[in-house]
Amino acid sequence: MKKMNQIYTGILLFSVAMSLILLMTACKKTAEPAPVITSVLNYAATPADTTLSGLVPNSQWVVITGQNLQNALQITFNGVPASFNSAIFSSTSAAVQIPSIVFSTIDTNKLNTVAYTTPGGTATFSFKLLPAKPTITAISNVFANPGDSVFIYGADLVLVQKFTYGGTNIASFKSDYYGTALGFVMPNPAPVSGDVVVTTKSGTVIFKISATPTITGVSNENAKTGDSVYIYGTYLKSIQTFTFAGTSITSFVSAADGSSVGFVLPSLSQSGPVSITTAFGTATTKYNVNDIAGLGSISNWEWSGNFNWQWWGGATLNSGDPNSGWPPYNPDFPGNSSMYMSLKNAVLAPDEGNTYSNYAILMNGAQWVPTANMNDTVSKYAFKMEINIPNAWNGGAITIMSDDDTYICRWEPWQISATTTAPFKTKGWITLTIPFTEFRKTDATLGKGRGASMTKFSELLGPSGNSGCKVYMHNYNTAASATGFYGAFDNLRVVRIK
Repeated sequence: MKKMNQIYTGILLFSVAMSLILLMTACKKTAEPAPVITSVLNYAATPADTTLSGLVPNSQWVVITGQNLQNALQITFNGVPASFNSAIFSSTSAAVQIPSIVFSTIDTNKLNTVAYTTPGGTATFSFKLLPAKPTITAISNVFANPGDSVFIYGADLVLVQKFTYGGTNIASFKSDYYGTALGFVMPNPAPVSGDVVVTTKSGTVIFKISATPTITGVSNENAKTGDSVYIYGTYLKSIQTFTFAGTSITSFVSAADGSSVGFVLPSLSQSGPVSITTAFGTATTKYNVNDIAGLGSISNWEWSGNFNWQWWGGATLNSGDPNSGWPPYNPDFPGNSSMYMSLKNAVLAPDEGNTYSNYAILMNGAQWVPTANMNDTVSKYAFKMEINIPNAWNGGAITIMSDDDTYICRWEPWQISATTTAPFKTKGWITLTIPFTEFRKTDATLGKGRGASMTKFSELLGPSGNSGCKVYMHNYNTAASATGFYGAFDNLRVVRIK
């Protein structure tokens, strides 16, 4: 009997073992095979769906072809995960959008690879994905001393393999997040001529070391005699000649890094550009200073000029002349003897303020842009005005619009970043320059005036270029503004800046 039990037990164990073997064999047969990538194609209809050997990533769509691609878990380009919908994939093809790749942050061991992961495993495919060839537009300070920090500005200054400055090899350097600047410490001795040569994995760029001056702005284009004025730009040192509205400036002080030059404004007799000549070249503004009209005057609130106020909306008409009688003299905004408008409001509640509130300056129609210039490139022009904000301001936007609110400009200089603010005020009157590319549509996520930029003047001004103008305060935030606002405005105009 004992022997029979042993026989039965052995038969049972054998049966169980065979069942496990058969089960494992069946599982192995049904396991998903690993993916295989054979090519990356252009996402286009035949015959444009050609095989690609590489791309400069710019959110393009591509088609990955191969085998066993139907159940994708993750797809990465240069190690950066892409978003995709595997429900539309087949076993032999998958259409996917290349993700945004910040080359300063990627794992370079995964450079030029596509990795495709399914439950069956991961396939890696070599595919060239590099930034564009680098470009250089400027050097922060050609006059830097040994040991000073210097920046090379441009685009695609990432994945740098070799960097020389004036023939001197620079072994230590750092790209910024988006590759728009390359920082280093000026060697000793400091080269003052020659070339900057930067070689990246995408190519080589050569840029001549030069200090040709540039002018990027004027603190107050319509200042009064005796006012301090500053010209901003680059390489504003070793100045040989300097004119402001056709008047020679002989006494001035340049900043140590050449980023500005300051002077006391003499008496002017005409309008004209700013022009500065150094040993390296000449910079001249496209626009005139001492010119309240510009290319198109919207309003300057002068009885004998372009008054153009609608006489309501909450603004106050002021005079800078203590002997004017009316409108009343306002001592809060010295340095402007003409007439101007001021706005004043207390703390703004969330979403408070509009064009029909007590926080608005309303102007009649004016020819912002001559008809002949309506088809010009909008980035070559700017909306300008003089502005004076004597008290700390934090919260609420100065909003500028035409008769139509499809495109608006929001000026919020107190907004340092998405999470940081700092009180803002001016030291007297300054010229505010707003490129027309800052007039934007509403974005569903970012908010009003934070979407796509205008591309044609007709989008803002209609077909004629003649439109009204509204300048008003509005709090676009979900919390009350930290402060109120008190400021003055003058000489609204359109100017060509390029």
